[in-house]
Amino acid sequence: MGVTWIIWGRRKEEATGKFPNGGWARLDSIKAGKWKPWHPRPVLIPAESFMEKDHDKQSHWISLTPGLAIQALLAERDGEQRIDVVTEETPSEYHWIHDRWPRLRRLPDH
Repeated sequence: MGVTWIIWGRRKEEATGKFPNGGWARLDSIKAGKWKPWHPRPVLIPAESFMEKDHDKQSHWISLTPGLAIQALLAERDGEQRIDVVTEETPSEYHWIHDRWPRLRRLPDH
């Protein structure tokens, strides 16, 4: 498995763009076809942990179980690519942090 660096999402300061604002894609919106114009393909982001901010803007680092990765989608338009992290409902033990959560998937060969 190789690593490819791709820009994460579309920032507010990008006045115009070919991609939706932000860097997150709700799983239900993907399943509903809302991402079809960007020809989404699933990709995995290897990571040891990720950070979420709670409603008070406090950072909380969440360690990943070895063998898990963050699921994202690769969006494409007019030869340009972006990555958006796929989110789903937050596990019950973390609801106090945020209302959506990165979707975690098993890495191949694990």
